[in-house]
Amino acid sequence: MFKYILFDLDGTLTDPKIGITRSVQYALCALGIDEPCLDKLESFIGPPLSDSFREFYGLNEEQIVMAIAKYRERFAQQGIYENEIYPGISEMLAELKKKGKILAIASSKPTLFVERILDYFDIRMYFDFVIGSNMDGTRSRKEEVVEETLRQMIPTEMTPHEKKDTVVMVGDRKFDIEGAKAQGITSIGVYFGYGSQEELEQAGADFTVNSVESLSVVLTLGTA
Repeated sequence: MFKYILFDLDGTLTDPKIGITRSVQYALCALGIDEPCLDKLESFIGPPLSDSFREFYGLNEEQIVMAIAKYRERFAQQGIYENEIYPGISEMLAELKKKGKILAIASSKPTLFVERILDYFDIRMYFDFVIGSNMDGTRSRKEEVVEETLRQMIPTEMTPHEKKDTVVMVGDRKFDIEGAKAQGITSIGVYFGYGSQEELEQAGADFTVNSVESLSVVLTLGTA
């Protein structure tokens, strides 16, 4: 049964679409790029911002630095609150803590923003550890975030078998699954976020669920 549970934030515990996509739209506009379709910007939910600006809009390094600065300018003041917690998440977290689980956030979002979002939704008290990226752009890869979370979260050395049996990462994108695999822990992909069933299965998720209720069962029993 899982004792140590790592959660992604965006698309896993909360729906951040409006705040993220409007902040990306704001950043692109500052660089003279007009992108009226917020749905098209959903691809920014999950991976590091620098990767997305580079891959989807072909920005060079100087433009990426400017785009991230403009994104954070809006996100820090407004976008961070254009967000909704998924129904049933608070109740699930409370129940997991009652059962003695050790919970952590492992997010590519800067830790500063993660902490503010958890406080905003009044769920910070459920997490023993909150690990995100750094504001300077370092530790933004999910495998790096997961590695640091495990370093702080697990006090003793585990065999590969023990890690796989007792530690699990929950996320909605392939990056979460890949980060879990890189560290030898179990992964659960959730379909109610922004990664498709195909994406999560191709990434090799050990379990997949389509609701918060199903997720709670897997996390409690260790089986689907």
